[in-house]
Amino acid sequence: MIIVPLKEGENLERALKKFKRKFEKTGVIRELRSRQSFSKPSINRREEIKKAIYIQKLQEKED
Repeated sequence: MIIVPLKEGENLERALKKFKRKFEKTGVIRELRSRQSFSKPSINRREEIKKAIYIQKLQEKED
């Protein structure tokens, strides 16, 4: 369960923003969307490799 503590006089809009941010970090929506359709393990592996290559290129640019 996500808990967002409110400080004295804190705006409700700001608290809602904090809640939304925490909720996104949990990855619940992303997982639900991925479970809506089956994807083959080979396709999952291919996507992971693509992502790893992309991240590696970004890291090489930093150096």
